[in-house]
Amino acid sequence: MQQSFWSLWYFNVPNFVLAAVMYTMLGRALLGLFVEHDSKNYIWRGFRAITDPVLKLIAPVTPKATAPVVLWLFGFVWMFWLRVALLLVFFAFGLFGKAA
Repeated sequence: MQQSFWSLWYFNVPNFVLAAVMYTMLGRALLGLFVEHDSKNYIWRGFRAITDPVLKLIAPVTPKATAPVVLWLFGFVWMFWLRVALLLVFFAFGLFGKAA
């Protein structure tokens, strides 16, 4: 039996937010190859508004000598592993219910 999105909202909502930030980070890395860092482009500013708070969190655990695009890609990888950890925690604590 298939469950709805909202039946596991406590997993799906954080997973969705992490996925959105993860793919926005990847989009920022790709767009950063074509757009200047201080560009006034509204899409670039949107990517920066979403990803800058996350980058401030991961910057201390990333070597200072890395280029910004590498930091953005590290952010993508960190978000991926956070999503994997979230899945493993939910499985470990049996929060998905019984398998059919």
